Amino acid sequence: MATHLIIDGYNLLGAQSAAKSEMARESLLHDLAAYRHRKGHPLTVVFDGWQQGYPVEHREHRAGVQVVFSRRGEKADQVIQRLAREYGSACAVVSSDHEIMATARAHGATVMTAQLFLSKLAASGLSSGLIQGKELDSGEDERPRRGPDKKGNPRKLPKAVRERNRQLKRF
Repeated sequence: MATHLIIDGYNLLGAQSAAKSEMARESLLHDLAAYRHRKGHPLTVVFDGWQQGYPVEHREHRAGVQVVFSRRGEKADQVIQRLAREYGSACAVVSSDHEIMATARAHGATVMTAQLFLSKLAASGLSSGLIQGKELDSGEDERPRRGPDKKGNPRKLPKAVRERNRQLKRF
């Protein structure tokens, strides 16, 4: 069964260093539609509509991607947290917001930072130009540092990290 991917739209645009304009949003949706077509994961992208949006939550489908605009007075973070509670371990959440990540983990969802997802999107070769040619390295070393008193194979990643890497390979 394919994992449902819930994406914080403006968070992902911010990680791209792209302006939060309608053109940037459309380009992102085009990239995500191509990613969905290639990988087969159902995608939901959530954008803020809390300041000047619709009085009720607005949903639309674009090229197989479900786009959700939060209702006026509600932030996208709240919608993402609600969706993470609904889907539980059957979803993965893409956001760099710590509060969203904590809620998603608490309900069993796989969590991926926006920067990591952008690198996977760029590696799939489907981006329309907003992220190509940019340095996507987060600067973090994948391998944790080991102290001199540790025993075992120093080249083997900890079990929790290996499990997370197995989960992320699906994307």
